[in-house]
Amino acid sequence: MEHQECANHSIECTVTQCQNHCGQENFCSLHKIKVGTHEKNPSMEQCTDCLSYVKK
Repeated sequence: MEHQECANHSIECTVTQCQNHCGQENFCSLHKIKVGTHEKNPSMEQCTDCLSYVKK
C-alpha cells in the first residue's frame, strides 16, 4: 500500500518495509507516531523504536 498522497513532511522515514511509508517519498503517512524504547535506560538513538511501525 502506497501513501504518497498522504506524506507527512514533518515525519521523515526511510523504513520502506513499513505499511505507513509513503512509497517513493521518505516520509511517513501518519499524522503522528509513537516513539518508545526497548532499553531500561536508553543511551543511544539505536535504543529507540517507532512503535507505530506496521509490517507490510
